[in-house]
Amino acid sequence: KGALHMKFINEANITFPSNSSNESFARMSVAAFVSQLDPTVEELAEIKTMVSEAVTNCVVHAYENTIGLVRIRVQISDSRAVRITVKDTGKGIEDVETAKQPCFTTGSEDRAGMGFTIMESFSDKLRVKSAPGRGTSVIMEKKIIKRG
Repeated sequence: KGALHMKFINEANITFPSNSSNESFARMSVAAFVSQLDPTVEELAEIKTMVSEAVTNCVVHAYENTIGLVRIRVQISDSRAVRITVKDTGKGIEDVETAKQPCFTTGSEDRAGMGFTIMESFSDKLRVKSAPGRGTSVIMEKKIIKRG
């Protein structure tokens, strides 16, 4: 899946504390913004899930037992592609490739370790940039099919 050439025509930025109670706010905010593209119910559900997984990673892993800021940027391109960037300034990921493996988790044993796998399956492109001690950016791209 090569890079989608994108010229962005609209964007929204949201910043909030990494309280787990803000996870649904993040999902609904991104979904509301993306709604201008008239996505299917399924596309919207996939976008909400991608955001949910990325924000949960910030809450559970990046900031562990502290509160930090989560930043989300949602961009819409002229080709109906959506780019969602979820960024934290938490502890970062030592080895991104290992972290992206199904079932890998640094959380407690009740964590499935499927976050990146789910994000990858619902997006057309997923990139993870991280530096230990400096934080992580998860960039997800998804094309919304034009209907009618």
